[in-house]
Amino acid sequence: MKYPLSIVLIGLVLMGHAQSKKNESFGKEGQYTFETDKPYKLLQLDEANSEPIVTKKKKPKKKTFYGIKTKKGFTRKGYGEKMVLELFYYLKYPDEATRFVRDIYWYDFTRNEIRKTGFDPKKGKLLHGPYKKMQGEVVLEEGIYYKGAKHGRWMKYNRDDLLDDKEKYYKGWPKESLVTYYDAAERKKVKEMIPVEYDEREGYYTMFHENGTIAVQGEYKWDTKVGEWTENYPNGKRKKIIAYPADPFDKNKTPYVKREWDLKGKEIYSNLQ
Repeated sequence: MKYPLSIVLIGLVLMGHAQSKKNESFGKEGQYTFETDKPYKLLQLDEANSEPIVTKKKKPKKKTFYGIKTKKGFTRKGYGEKMVLELFYYLKYPDEATRFVRDIYWYDFTRNEIRKTGFDPKKGKLLHGPYKKMQGEVVLEEGIYYKGAKHGRWMKYNRDDLLDDKEKYYKGWPKESLVTYYDAAERKKVKEMIPVEYDEREGYYTMFHENGTIAVQGEYKWDTKVGEWTENYPNGKRKKIIAYPADPFDKNKTPYVKREWDLKGKEIYSNLQ
């Protein structure tokens, strides 16, 4: 049966209105069960930032990556065919390292080499921008840094120029790392940064209070808490230090509370073994 055009249009409008109401209702239910409670993979949040941004309309500025100016550097080790060459960029102006990341890479001017962790701003600058390690014409490793942290896609090759390993990072965090938020819809107030590598917790873990101060911080190795874990009050003052075995496979030592303070900063417990 054929219907007049006006009736068909009215029907389509009513169907669209009903569908929008259905979607709106689903959104209200889903915000709590999905957006708030489900951790997000870091690389799902900002895939566009895994490589330097280049547009066709405007030529990228030389030695500028992610809007930050850099200088070009290099190191050489060995001689002849065994010589290994590293080409990299480092920050032109002093800046702080990426926060809460375990491995920070920087160029030590005094030793003319790239170092990992133990960053000393008096001796060098953070790596920032493309990096390439070569032996002769063969590329051994290549990737990019963001304020001292590995970022985006990193590739390693053997001396036969065959791919050995491929990893992906987001500002120093392995690609599988997870993040949760207090405000899941806007994703501005981070609640937890959970380091995950090869399906196990590996690296520095950080939990934040809703006001942005650090609530809990510690390190995982092989999916196990190791070393000293620190708890803080929302005002930033220390609350408790819990000591875990330094070796994740040490089953003879049990965790214990090492020190504890009250809200005003007064020590109320100490067990310095």
